[in-house]
Amino acid sequence: MAETLRSGNVTTKLQRIAELAREDRSRVFTSVAHAIDLEWMKEACRRTRKDGAAGVDGSTWATYATATDLEAKLEALATKIRSGSYRPPPVRRAYIPKANGDARPIGIPTIEDKIAQRAVAMLLEAIYEQDFKPFSYGFRPGRSAHQALEELQRRPTYWERCWVIEGDIQSFFGAPGQARRFQRVQFPPRQGEEPLHRESSLGLMEVTT
Repeated sequence: MAETLRSGNVTTKLQRIAELAREDRSRVFTSVAHAIDLEWMKEACRRTRKDGAAGVDGSTWATYATATDLEAKLEALATKIRSGSYRPPPVRRAYIPKANGDARPIGIPTIEDKIAQRAVAMLLEAIYEQDFKPFSYGFRPGRSAHQALEELQRRPTYWERCWVIEGDIQSFFGAPGQARRFQRVQFPPRQGEEPLHRESSLGLMEVTT
């Protein structure tokens, strides 16, 4: 499988990964990191928002892209991700006010970490999108809350009874390491280490905004 993923452009690779995931829902992917090459990183870079706030290193997209050769940076980043040697830098912690007077903590990664996250997210989306149901709209590519509302408006026309339940998990994204482990992708641990959630190994740097 690794040889298949080394060839072809990014779209072809994504299609092939999705096809393998769809054909066998019990398949556990162990070698998909081979797909992450320079072209993959360029596409991840293209998909990454460029107008976000700077992370702990203070680097914006403008400074990151022009300080040194961008292609060399992306190649080096891809190599680190494939080898498992990539170490995410600390995440800048900031707070935004909520309607009830509380503050919601948010994490602001560095621009390079955002690109790395996007590269991995592209790979995971191709696999896990095959497991979602058609009526699932949350945080999926090409899906939106407006589409979910349209679906709710249609449902009562052919259901005798319809319930709408709204739920919220308190501080779900503010509790690192508590999310359910991925079951279809195995990331080999670094030598001498146990497999870790990415979130559980990150540092946080508090800032005042």
